Amino acid sequence: MAGLLVIKRRIKSVTSTKKITKAMGLIATSKIRKCRKNLESNQGYYDSFESIIKSVAEGIIGKSIYVNGNGSSKKLYIALTSDSGLCGGFNGAIVTATTGKMSTDRENCLLMSVGQKGRTFFRRLQYDTVAEYVDIPDEPTLKEAKTIAEHALNLYKSGEVGEVHVLYTKFVSTARQSIVDEVVLPLKVDKKSGGNAGEFEPDADELLEGTAFIHLKAQIFNFLLNSKASEQASRMSSMDSSTKNANDLLDALKLKYNRIRQSAITSEITEIVSGAEALK
Repeated sequence: MAGLLVIKRRIKSVTSTKKITKAMGLIATSKIRKCRKNLESNQGYYDSFESIIKSVAEGIIGKSIYVNGNGSSKKLYIALTSDSGLCGGFNGAIVTATTGKMSTDRENCLLMSVGQKGRTFFRRLQYDTVAEYVDIPDEPTLKEAKTIAEHALNLYKSGEVGEVHVLYTKFVSTARQSIVDEVVLPLKVDKKSGGNAGEFEPDADELLEGTAFIHLKAQIFNFLLNSKASEQASRMSSMDSSTKNANDLLDALKLKYNRIRQSAITSEITEIVSGAEALK
């Protein structure tokens, strides 16, 4: 009977856990639809803006810190993680990728953490941060992107860093996401294009100076949308797997419970029969 009580408690515990994982999986499924819709709405604007900025950068005459760099050897890494857990290896993959990049030249690397989980991981690994941004909503706005972009651009313009990298999880599909290390400053320019210096009014140098912040803000915003969609996809997949594992465990526990119960009943019947035979 003691064994049956233990199994009953385990069945009750696993059943409660299963209800939680199933509910969280349904919530993640609902959220990912909104995240995908927001990402798809933004992607067209982002791609067009990228194309325009690239054309402007190719028309630069002379030296520009946005194209040629500012001479600093230091790098800033911005890691986009989640504020909540239970999303599989989503956060671990970003942290591993970031620390892998920084470990080769840690003294010349600065770190900016976005998300509660990233902050916790980096503190545990004893990585200092120049800034930490948490409580990013499930549907990011330009407000969050602006705050991060302003800080990164100020560090770059002051010469404290010579490169700005953003590490985030790019959303490809519900079943597939990939870690991306995007260099947002200095801008990537095709040196063989020949330039388009005469095509802009005002000139490309002045135009780029005025749009650099808007461009960086648009990039950060797009990366946040990708990261949130990937987070929900990872959480949905993780909760589905957990629910499936709970079902498998419940089946095994119920089978074990029935076997023990059957064995106990058989033993009792045998004792009754043996006692009846002894009385004859």
